[in-house]
Amino acid sequence: MTMTATRSRPVGLAAIDREMARQHADARASFEHNTAMAAEVAASIRKTGRLLLLGMGGSHAVGRAVEPLYRAHGIDALALPLSEQLGQPVPLDGKTVLVTSQSGESAEVVRWFAEAGSVAEVFGLTLEGGSLLARTAPCLVGAGGTELAFAATRSLTVTFALHLAILAALGEDPSAALGALDQKQDNDIMQALAALAEVTTIVTSGRRLQGVAEALALGLTELSRLPCFSLEGGQLRHGPMEMLGPRIGVILFRGNDPTAGLVTAMALSVVEAGAPLVIFDASGQSPVAGAVTLSFKPATGLAAIFAMLPVAQRLMIAFADSRVDNAGTPVRSTKITRSE
Repeated sequence: MTMTATRSRPVGLAAIDREMARQHADARASFEHNTAMAAEVAASIRKTGRLLLLGMGGSHAVGRAVEPLYRAHGIDALALPLSEQLGQPVPLDGKTVLVTSQSGESAEVVRWFAEAGSVAEVFGLTLEGGSLLARTAPCLVGAGGTELAFAATRSLTVTFALHLAILAALGEDPSAALGALDQKQDNDIMQALAALAEVTTIVTSGRRLQGVAEALALGLTELSRLPCFSLEGGQLRHGPMEMLGPRIGVILFRGNDPTAGLVTAMALSVVEAGAPLVIFDASGQSPVAGAVTLSFKPATGLAAIFAMLPVAQRLMIAFADSRVDNAGTPVRSTKITRSE
């Protein structure tokens, strides 16, 4: 760790630092400046009662994270990778479609709009107002322009803020989520980082917060180049528990919602299996013995997400920085994926 402390910051991580430094201000602005378009999207969702969320990578993880929030409003919401919709499409008739792409230019977005034909209720979420997506569909556009750093950080936070604008237009009170966005989260991550010091892979998992778990696993993989992945809590229980042991790190997300007890039960099983465990905890319940707990005030939905996300980002970056010399500089990928 001494070497990490004394060497200069990798340029890729410095770029991520710059994105993260302004993500909350950009998210606030994104929420405030997209009211009219959010109302239009909400009107469409009310009319159809069915929502299909399409995206790739971090954009799909956002879709997974907000699925339960729209379902709580009685909306039949489903998040699918855009690549899956291209290959084995679900019917679009009678659905509101939200296509999310921070660049608005990824290969799947370009091909989908070329092949989809005319679909009335299609909207976009993007950070780039001049992109193909923004030119082709009515869009909520996030503040601050395209994210330049490799792993998604600011783009996630801003996209969640755009969803908050839509949910507010559907009647949700945004005050708790905006409060979490404005509150500096200064949790110390060093104990969590130490717990993961010897692991060869990390598995992230949640129940209602599964989408955030998936976003973190993607970022961990991109930056550390280790095979980190995510399994929804029930899916982790059905067989994959066999992998658990001292070299398999587990990160759980527990919110103040009816699924918290299931996350607790999983945490107890992980500790029993001897796997290093970190819990992002906004449940208000007692910490689990044997786990490193990163505590947040009791919250659910976007309030929990906005509180946990910047801390998860810091842990992701520190973990990667401890594993590779040039974390944040992709060796096999590009920021905007232009090939399928």
